[in-house]
Amino acid sequence: MLLNFVDELRAAGIPASLKEHLVLLEALEKDVIEQTPEAFYYLSRATLVKDEGLLDRFDQVFQKVFKGILSDYGQQPVDIPEDWLKKVAERYFSDEEMEKIKSLGSWDEIMETLKKRLEEQHARHQGGNTWIGTNGTSPFGHSGYNPEGIRIGGESQHKRAIKVWEKREFANLDNGRELGTRNIKVALRRLRRFAREGAAEELDLEETIRGTAKQGWLDVVMRPERHNAVKVLLFLDVGGSMDPFIRTVEDLFSAATSEFKNLEFFYFHNCLYEGVWKDNRRRRSQRTPTWDILHKYGHDYKVIFVGDAAMSPYEISHPGGSVEHMNDEAGATWLDRVTQTYPATVWLNPTPERQWQYSSSTRMIREMMNDAMFPLTLDGLDSAMKELTRKKG
Repeated sequence: MLLNFVDELRAAGIPASLKEHLVLLEALEKDVIEQTPEAFYYLSRATLVKDEGLLDRFDQVFQKVFKGILSDYGQQPVDIPEDWLKKVAERYFSDEEMEKIKSLGSWDEIMETLKKRLEEQHARHQGGNTWIGTNGTSPFGHSGYNPEGIRIGGESQHKRAIKVWEKREFANLDNGRELGTRNIKVALRRLRRFAREGAAEELDLEETIRGTAKQGWLDVVMRPERHNAVKVLLFLDVGGSMDPFIRTVEDLFSAATSEFKNLEFFYFHNCLYEGVWKDNRRRRSQRTPTWDILHKYGHDYKVIFVGDAAMSPYEISHPGGSVEHMNDEAGATWLDRVTQTYPATVWLNPTPERQWQYSSSTRMIREMMNDAMFPLTLDGLDSAMKELTRKKG
């Protein structure tokens, strides 16, 4: 079965090698995991998949080969009639009501109870505390409340579900979908550029072989070690119209901080002015002059603005246009200084691209960015990283 598994992975375009297959067998022989389908799934995925972009494809192959072995863990859509889960009305749960609702207990108890419900339930249910449905206090369904339940369909209400039973975990690795931290890391890696720097401390095997063959004697060639040479300035718009995008921006920030060793970040609101800040709690008292940033960080930095560019056009074009303070110089002046100082500058916009044409401020900032504005989707982020790579600081 494992050989068939590897064959299926290769047929699906996942380059699983014989060496990786042997590593998997060795790990199984030494009992490095619990003897459960879920543990085997994670072990085989970690061993056989080296590219995050192939994770969803791996899930599909795993499901095919092992015939639903992960279905008990919610990796595939559960076959529940849609009319069972139609949300008829929103229900508000008071703190007192929530306090009275009890959890079923452990993970195993919840999963076992769900299995029984699926076997016993034959019709749609709404507002109750037992069956799979909506608007109730049952641990199964959506749009209700339970301290430890399994959300089936719908959208998160109270952020209390211990499992979301909807679809494959990595199905959102699609160019048009909005991003999560894992997906953002995939796109950001396109920007990472490694360069030779420092003293010659690393053996250049290829040049050593070439030189030895040419000279007729051992010709050892050394080279500097590879270092990540990418340096990034990240400017994040916060507050106001950016509030709906907090989670997306948090994901981007988390991914960027883990991917780039040379990263500096600052916050701003709506448009860039004479000051930015690093701590939103002290945005009034502890600001960094934008002039200091322009003089401190070299021209080789890559600059990424993240914001919806939604504001009054006067906030961009006029002194005193800021909604928060009296700015002596227009926001456009500061944006122009940044793009002149840092040739590699892009703007990431979490608002859907189809809406940009209806916003005067968005059109203005896009023009000032020399059209280097990209949607905050996997495809848009990928294009932005290519743009930054193309432009030399």
